[in-house]
Amino acid sequence: MSARSSKPHEVVERALELSRADGCVVIADEQSTANLRWAGNALTTNGVTRGRTLTVVATVDGKEGTASGVVSRSAVTADELEPLVRAAEAAARGAGPAEDAQPLVTGVAASPEFTEAPAETSSAVFADFAPALGESFARARAGGRELYGFANHELVSTYVGTSTGLRLRHDQPNGTLELNAKSPDRTRSAWAGRSTRDFKDVDPAALDAELAVRLGWAERRVELPAGRYETLLPPSAVADLLIYQLWSASGRDAVEGRTVFSKPGGGTRVGEKLTDLPLTLRSDPNEPGLESAPFVIAHSSGGDESVFDNGLPLAATEWMREGELRHLTTSRHSAGLTGLPVAPGIDNVILDGGEDRSLDEMVASTDHRGPCLLLTCLWYIREVDPASLLLTGLTRDGVYLVENGEVTGEVNNFRFNETPVGLLGRVTEAGRTEKTLPREWSDWFTRAAMPALRVPDFNMSSVSQGV
Repeated sequence: MSARSSKPHEVVERALELSRADGCVVIADEQSTANLRWAGNALTTNGVTRGRTLTVVATVDGKEGTASGVVSRSAVTADELEPLVRAAEAAARGAGPAEDAQPLVTGVAASPEFTEAPAETSSAVFADFAPALGESFARARAGGRELYGFANHELVSTYVGTSTGLRLRHDQPNGTLELNAKSPDRTRSAWAGRSTRDFKDVDPAALDAELAVRLGWAERRVELPAGRYETLLPPSAVADLLIYQLWSASGRDAVEGRTVFSKPGGGTRVGEKLTDLPLTLRSDPNEPGLESAPFVIAHSSGGDESVFDNGLPLAATEWMREGELRHLTTSRHSAGLTGLPVAPGIDNVILDGGEDRSLDEMVASTDHRGPCLLLTCLWYIREVDPASLLLTGLTRDGVYLVENGEVTGEVNNFRFNETPVGLLGRVTEAGRTEKTLPREWSDWFTRAAMPALRVPDFNMSSVSQGV
């Protein structure tokens, strides 16, 4: 008999009953996914999967302090449940005192749906989307272009139980659509992506029409050298850069003088202006359309995340308010070390405070002072220097030339070198905030809303031969 045949809350309760540790946290993640893939204007594969992962955190109090042991396993059978608990306890007893040790969280009201069956997705999530996609294939075929891509929908029900009485649950839907249009000779390519909770707000026909326009722009090719260019970054590219900035906003690392948020001479840059524009970077677990877990779910400890914080309630947090740095990420432990307020990471990010202008309107307002580049997306982003948060990466699937308020052709791809913090300080215009899919981080972070940004001197450090 598999533990998978038991309800998740029953597995959590049984693991807690089996525990002999001084403290115990059990996390059951029940996951289901449905997907579609297509190539050359035709569906190629589809599938549905199910799975469960069980994580046990055991804490043991010793003379020198509290130690923790964490073990995670998939497809745990009923017979394997007790060995899993014992393995976590053995790991705790074999470890030294945990640096991040804190009392386990108490006093959080139980989730009313804790004992209910997990939420599950199925191919039915594509009931309206799939026929519309088929119609888009026909239009693309008639228009002389080929569509490639995939749609993925995932539902994860997470159950958290602790020896201190917490019984919490969160259901997280996550859908992504990536659509790529190519010319028949494969010399022109354009990409569009969307993030969605249920595929009811995704229109493949509109995306195909957008890609058709971009392929038309690419019929004229202009070669440009490396250099600094006025550049319009679409919301997807902005999200990729600011997500990396958020991941790098560790309060502890900043206090220790290791990041772009460290103040010369000691301390952090909290309170400093990062941009003159009234931009606010924030996260909120209750943001409409971008809802995420309202409490900490930590499968491991590291940096500013701690297994001891499991179940800690999360509240709306402003990382930057009207251009001023307000918070850096902390766990309870790192907040105590640094003197900063407790501010755990939250699984969404929003940048707002720009003007109510679309990207098309920002293109139309571009004057004739010099060449302006319109990007599609960024990829292969890597960190070069953590002290300045200098990133490098490539443009992909369309870099376009804007002249006198119109797109007049496609230019070659580039490698860029930029720091998101420095970029914010040079932005001259921000448009309307809208939900977007960060292309580079779409496997890890999908809940984002960003405006397009105009940067007067984006650093295209070298020419790339990529498509």
